[in-house]
Amino acid sequence: MAVKIRLRRLGAKRAPFYHVVVADSRYPRNGRFIEEIGFYDPTKEPAAVKIDGEKAKQWIKNGAQPTDTVKALLKKNGIIE
Repeated sequence: MAVKIRLRRLGAKRAPFYHVVVADSRYPRNGRFIEEIGFYDPTKEPAAVKIDGEKAKQWIKNGAQPTDTVKALLKKNGIIE
Protein backbone atom coordinates (compact mmCIF):
# COMPACT_ATOMS: atom_id res chain seq x y z
CA MET A 1 0.00 0.00 0.00
CA ALA A 2 1.58 3.27 -1.16
CA VAL A 3 0.51 6.03 1.20
CA LYS A 4 0.62 9.66 0.08
CA ILE A 5 0.10 12.96 1.84
CA ARG A 6 -1.84 15.01 -0.69
CA LEU A 7 -4.46 17.71 -1.23
CA ARG A 8 -8.18 16.95 -1.39
CA ARG A 9 -10.05 19.66 -3.31
CA LEU A 10 -13.17 21.25 -1.91
CA GLY A 11 -14.92 24.53 -2.67
CA ALA A 12 -16.72 25.94 -5.67
CA LYS A 13 -15.57 26.73 -9.18
CA ARG A 14 -12.77 29.30 -9.11
CA ALA A 15 -12.83 29.22 -5.29
CA PRO A 16 -10.64 26.28 -4.30
CA PHE A 17 -10.17 25.06 -0.75
CA TYR A 18 -8.05 22.05 0.10
CA HIS A 19 -7.76 19.58 2.96
CA VAL A 20 -4.36 17.99 3.49
CA VAL A 21 -5.03 14.27 3.85
CA VAL A 22 -3.18 10.99 4.14
CA ALA A 23 -4.55 8.56 1.55
CA ASP A 24 -3.74 5.38 -0.32
CA SER A 25 -2.36 6.40 -3.72
CA ARG A 26 -4.80 4.06 -5.51
CA TYR A 27 -7.86 6.04 -4.40
CA PRO A 28 -9.16 9.03 -6.39
CA ARG A 29 -8.19 12.59 -5.46
CA ASN A 30 -11.41 13.33 -3.58
CA GLY A 31 -12.09 9.73 -2.59
CA ARG A 32 -11.47 7.74 0.54
CA PHE A 33 -8.66 8.86 2.84
CA ILE A 34 -7.03 7.61 6.03
CA GLU A 35 -6.65 10.82 8.05
CA GLU A 36 -7.06 14.57 7.62
CA ILE A 37 -4.07 16.51 8.97
CA GLY A 38 -4.74 20.10 7.90
CA PHE A 39 -6.07 22.56 5.35
CA TYR A 40 -4.85 25.03 2.70
CA ASP A 41 -6.83 28.03 1.43
CA PRO A 42 -5.06 29.73 -1.51
CA THR A 43 -7.84 32.30 -2.03
CA LYS A 44 -6.87 34.35 1.05
CA GLU A 45 -4.06 36.88 1.01
CA PRO A 46 -1.67 35.55 2.27
CA ALA A 47 -2.69 31.94 1.72
CA ALA A 48 -4.01 30.28 4.88
CA VAL A 49 -2.23 27.03 5.77
CA LYS A 50 -2.69 24.99 8.93
CA ILE A 51 -1.09 21.55 9.14
CA ASP A 52 -0.64 19.40 12.25
CA GLY A 53 3.15 19.07 12.22
CA GLU A 54 3.30 16.15 14.64
CA LYS A 55 0.91 14.03 12.58
CA ALA A 56 2.71 14.94 9.34
CA LYS A 57 6.11 13.99 10.78
CA GLN A 58 4.70 10.73 12.14
CA TRP A 59 3.21 9.76 8.76
CA ILE A 60 6.45 10.64 6.93
CA LYS A 61 8.40 8.59 9.48
CA ASN A 62 6.05 5.66 8.78
CA GLY A 63 6.71 5.90 5.03
CA ALA A 64 4.06 8.25 3.62
CA GLN A 65 5.30 10.27 0.65
CA PRO A 66 4.14 13.91 0.37
CA THR A 67 3.26 15.19 -3.09
CA ASP A 68 5.33 18.08 -4.50
CA THR A 69 2.75 20.70 -3.49
CA VAL A 70 2.33 19.34 0.02
CA LYS A 71 6.11 19.08 0.41
CA ALA A 72 6.40 22.78 -0.49
CA LEU A 73 3.71 23.67 2.06
CA LEU A 74 5.45 21.61 4.75
CA LYS A 75 8.78 23.32 4.02
CA LYS A 76 7.15 26.77 4.03
CA ASN A 77 5.68 26.08 7.49
CA GLY A 78 8.95 24.68 8.83
CA ILE A 79 7.62 21.18 9.44
CA ILE A 80 10.28 19.52 7.25
CA GLU A 81 13.57 20.77 5.86
